[in-house]
Amino acid sequence: MVMRILFLCFITILSTYRTFALDEAKDSAEKSDSSLLLESERKTINVYRETVPSVVNVSNIRIVRDVFFGIPEQREAGAGTGFVWDDRGHIVTNFHVVQDRESTFMISFYGQKEAIKAKVVGVAPKLDIAVLKVDKLPDNAKPIKLGSSQSLQVGQIALAIGNPFELDYTMTSGIISALGRNIDGIGGVKIHNMIQTDADINPGNSGGPLLDSHGQLIGMNTMIFSPTRASNGLGFAVPVDSIKRAVPDLIKHGKIIRPGLGISILPEYYQRNLVQSKGVIIAYVEKDGPADKAKIKGMRRDPRGRVYIGDILLSIEGKEVNSLDDIYQILSEFKIGDTIKAKIKRDNDKTKEVKIKLQAL
Repeated sequence: MVMRILFLCFITILSTYRTFALDEAKDSAEKSDSSLLLESERKTINVYRETVPSVVNVSNIRIVRDVFFGIPEQREAGAGTGFVWDDRGHIVTNFHVVQDRESTFMISFYGQKEAIKAKVVGVAPKLDIAVLKVDKLPDNAKPIKLGSSQSLQVGQIALAIGNPFELDYTMTSGIISALGRNIDGIGGVKIHNMIQTDADINPGNSGGPLLDSHGQLIGMNTMIFSPTRASNGLGFAVPVDSIKRAVPDLIKHGKIIRPGLGISILPEYYQRNLVQSKGVIIAYVEKDGPADKAKIKGMRRDPRGRVYIGDILLSIEGKEVNSLDDIYQILSEFKIGDTIKAKIKRDNDKTKEVKIKLQAL
């Protein structure tokens, strides 16, 4: 009996030692593997692990009819990337990813099998920003960490996570190649202060995060310059400071509430034909709008059909105006209700300074 008890004790001790030895070997192997990594590699790995739960895939689903039988079926018409903005289910992406309003948008979250339907709650086409919303976030999803684009420097590390060619949650790395790029956007207005990076950005990356080495959002990947539509080392991202200013308005109002003059201007093509080298010709003045209240005149036609040039807007607050983009960018520095000084020229070639109280567009 004593021998049997001693034997059982020996087996228990041996089993415990074996388990301990295996755990030790596993820990030792993990430490050994980790020790082979450079500090910069460990940092990048950690950024990916911490950030990927904040990144989503955005699928554009359209109802199409079969050519032969006319049976409606769902097909993916495009895909992009986005990121979780807050814990209320808001997702930020590019406007051009969701501009097809006839589509249904499905959001796929990291580690989740089922996609969730989202609705578009706000868009800012001129900034190429859109906000979607899902009813409930999965448990593992979390808002992205927000950084700042104000203190960025050329040469610092830039990391992109996205859905290039539907290869989901792909990370690429590079540097910030340039800052302050003004790139043509939608409607004759440039997106200012865009970040240029050589981190690989391809179709499907649109709307995805551009991160710094701490995993903080510094921009949203938006476009590339490439004749082949594949990465050519020239990617551009909307700066995070622009996103932080726009998103609260998009969530609350569905659009950016910004000040305006209440005018439309003559297209650039016609301005050149009229040999107008400086300023912009005001084509139309909205009734009871800010410009109308300041007695500014648009183009007009007499009973015989003859067209007369309207006032020419030369500058706003001392800054020269030669395009719609100039007006848009200058007014972005002001608030609704502010009074600005504008210089105009009338058909008698005399310049005049007028005060305009800005109203919401």
